[in-house]
Amino acid sequence: MGDMTDRNVEAVRQLLLDRSEVGIKKYGTTTDRDDLSLLQWLNHALMESLDQCVYLKRAITKLEEETRDKGEVQGNA
Repeated sequence: MGDMTDRNVEAVRQLLLDRSEVGIKKYGTTTDRDDLSLLQWLNHALMESLDQCVYLKRAITKLEEETRDKGEVQGNA
């Protein structure tokens, strides 16, 4: 098991690296910056989480619509 890799973990690692490059190019800094307070970092994280909730709900709604159109049973979220 020593040399096994998880392709999903590797894909997430690559996404993190890619996202970091985008952020560095866009903002000219990394998350090592010290000009934000802990409260500001937490508020940024909260806003990102809220965006994620909207994206998840949109995807769920689309899948529910597609399943309904096919006459399949769907879950409730």
